Amino acid sequence: MTLVALDRARAGYRDGDVLTDVSLTVRAGERIALVGESGAGKSTLLRLVYAHCGASAAWVPQELGLVPSLSVFHNVYMGRLDRHAWPVNLRNLLLPARREVAGVRDVLERLRLADKLFAPAGELSGGQQQRTAIGRALYRACDIVLADEPVSAIDEHQSREVLDVLSAAYPTMILALHDRALALAYADRIVGLKDGRIALDRATAGMVPADLDHLYRA
Repeated sequence: MTLVALDRARAGYRDGDVLTDVSLTVRAGERIALVGESGAGKSTLLRLVYAHCGASAAWVPQELGLVPSLSVFHNVYMGRLDRHAWPVNLRNLLLPARREVAGVRDVLERLRLADKLFAPAGELSGGQQQRTAIGRALYRACDIVLADEPVSAIDEHQSREVLDVLSAAYPTMILALHDRALALAYADRIVGLKDGRIALDRATAGMVPADLDHLYRA
């Protein structure tokens, strides 16, 4: 089943296009890593795909989108705000229901963050905040997860733990990753961007990080 189909798409900002002539098809069950140097268009492509998917995608933006004054519980719970009527959401803001607390705690246990359940998100370390944003995406439980540098603030060991959890929860994912070794380890398809265009799109089988060097050369 095709989840995403972009055909010669363009995207950018007021000062001009960032992406030009981009065609990308994503099918259910594919795990795709977006690679390329900073400014190549990875984040823009992810946002374009997110706009295409809408509510069927869970989203982990690079800027995380957490509310610092709210607890970890509430930030993760926001992953399902659109699935409840406003009185239910208001009640869970003021006095979280046991069922919702249990569901969020289960997600946080997988990320080794359950001890921070009711800690304000603004008091967490950068890595803990990143795991909170990933927890929100896990709690959302959609068809596909899109994540922009989801482990950039976490050490390599924890990065692999987190990506293991994300992979177990989402058979279909698109991740922008700066670590080429992680990209090859957790994706079955690499999409490389250079100068606002897709310069590489191939299966990861048999690839090594050096095969991506040309994406980072001037």
